[in-house]
Amino acid sequence: MTKPALTPLAESLPASVPFVGPEAQERQMGRTFTARLGANESAFGPSPKAIAAMQKAAGEAWMYGDPESNDLRHALAAHHGVQPENIMVGEGIDALLGLLVRLYVGAGDAVVTSAGAYPTFNYHVAGFGGRLHTVPYNGDHEDPDALIAKATEVSAKLIYIANPDNPMGSWHRAEVIQHMIDRLPSGCLLVLDEAYIDLAPDGTAPAIDPDAANVIRMRTFSKAHGMAGARVGYAIGSAEVINGFNKVRNHFGMCRISQEGALAALQDTGWLSHVRQEVAQARDRIGAIAQAHGLHPLPSATNFVTIDCGHDGDFARAVLAALVAEGIFVRMPFVPPQDRCIRVSCGTEAQLDAFAQALPKALAQAHEKLR
Repeated sequence: MTKPALTPLAESLPASVPFVGPEAQERQMGRTFTARLGANESAFGPSPKAIAAMQKAAGEAWMYGDPESNDLRHALAAHHGVQPENIMVGEGIDALLGLLVRLYVGAGDAVVTSAGAYPTFNYHVAGFGGRLHTVPYNGDHEDPDALIAKATEVSAKLIYIANPDNPMGSWHRAEVIQHMIDRLPSGCLLVLDEAYIDLAPDGTAPAIDPDAANVIRMRTFSKAHGMAGARVGYAIGSAEVINGFNKVRNHFGMCRISQEGALAALQDTGWLSHVRQEVAQARDRIGAIAQAHGLHPLPSATNFVTIDCGHDGDFARAVLAALVAEGIFVRMPFVPPQDRCIRVSCGTEAQLDAFAQALPKALAQAHEKLR
């Protein structure tokens, strides 16, 4: 009994995922985490109006969702001052990134990103046979100048940058990103991941130009809107670029429940303001906990704080492992020198109390390993 062989490209790829989920870690440990502070979810939850809309829509789950996400796309277009043709809704930014790479990257095509930036994008590039070129961070910020220079050097099809950045939490002001857009080489599309933009200071996002065919912006309901499990992301771009998604997307990928929840969340500006306040307070609390133990919290425009542990990556990994053993789910950057840090998501008071209790134990264990 035989089966078709995998394609040579698929055969060459490791059977791995960009992130190991907390559920997988819990199964491995045989117990649940006390505090889930590693996936940059919103512990403050969705808007009550979004929850009510999703509960109502659950009774209609026997029907497929609108394959055009018409109501949500029109609402998003009005919100951003563009046309519905400039909006594509998909199953989170991750799925949209995969579709975008599929549309523009063939075997051997060059793609540029930062070493240590969001690994799911890299996962998609590898999956479609692209050649990934990386540049280092400049300090703890992605480096727009180096990204443009490398893209020009290798004739890149895509450049990926997140602003604000994951995993460091740093950000560039709008004029820096706009200057980057103005210098894009011919034939190159800038993928501007703005997953955390709702939590960033005013003046972080450049103005949206719906006619710019060389920029596509990614937004999500997973972070500030607290709907990570509903998987709602969207892209903003020129009508021509956005229409390309219709060639390859899963037309029934968005369920009715998620569409209705996102629509209600978008309209509840009061809840978004509440979450922003909670996140700001949690960032301050995480920073204070870190400083109380001699660690350095980095400035953040996101719903997490990256903490410099003061040593190398091996020390930070020891701290992370000890926190996990204490029931605190956190993550860390993967690539030196950013891997000297751990990354802690904003959480509730009780979750941060648990982190504060576990951190000194984790640091003591890590220091013991250094001896």
